[in-house]
Amino acid sequence: MAFDLDTFAETSEAVTWHDLDFDAFEERPLDGATLRTLRYMCDVEYHTSCFLRDMLVTPSHREEDAAGFMTMWNREEFWHGEALAAVLARHGIVVDYDELKAKRVKLGWRLALGTLKQSALSNLIGPDFVAVHMTWGAANELSAVAAYRRLAELNEHPTLSVLLQRISQQETRHVAFYTTQARERLEASTRAQTLVRLILEKVWKPVGSGIMDEPEVQHVMGHLFGGRADDLDKLDKRLQRLPGLGTVTPFRSAFGRLGIR
Repeated sequence: MAFDLDTFAETSEAVTWHDLDFDAFEERPLDGATLRTLRYMCDVEYHTSCFLRDMLVTPSHREEDAAGFMTMWNREEFWHGEALAAVLARHGIVVDYDELKAKRVKLGWRLALGTLKQSALSNLIGPDFVAVHMTWGAANELSAVAAYRRLAELNEHPTLSVLLQRISQQETRHVAFYTTQARERLEASTRAQTLVRLILEKVWKPVGSGIMDEPEVQHVMGHLFGGRADDLDKLDKRLQRLPGLGTVTPFRSAFGRLGIR
């Protein structure tokens, strides 16, 4: 079914969490590995504004559907960060904007130059870059859905698991947008297919890479997907359904480069 942007815009809202029993965290506090993973997820959600900024200097911002979607997407991801921050706060872990700002400042010129480099390269590539953006976004959102569902499964917590399922449900709509857009653009251009295959196999990394230190990426991805090759294969197969991507294995490749078995 094609993605309906108007319906998405009309129904986009903050993920609901105030109705959940957060007192349950007093009776069943989360373990250290789960909290570390939640903190990673929270930081990534709050950094969505940086991802949006990067996209606004590429040809994608001239596409009406892409620009409209990214506005709503940015809001929903921010609200996900708010909900996760509330869970962390119940465990004495405070996430504030000064700390997030410090993390961005720490990236320094790497962050600023990354945006400039992306702008230059994407505009050099031209319209086919939008196919890269949409397929890359599909990979990111597919992995986000899988990560939230996996963490919910690992904990089976009466409050956390419900919240994570609600977040993952919103993320599935993001997947629908990106895959719909990617399919249309890949069908229209064999050049785009070649470009996307190359970039997915050689460049794609798990969400949060480049913001978080590599040991943190390795810990979180290992915690969620270590020893679960079938999960990675399922994600790869979802991307392989797109035109011209029948042999890509970006998830297997990226996790292999991280040393996660």
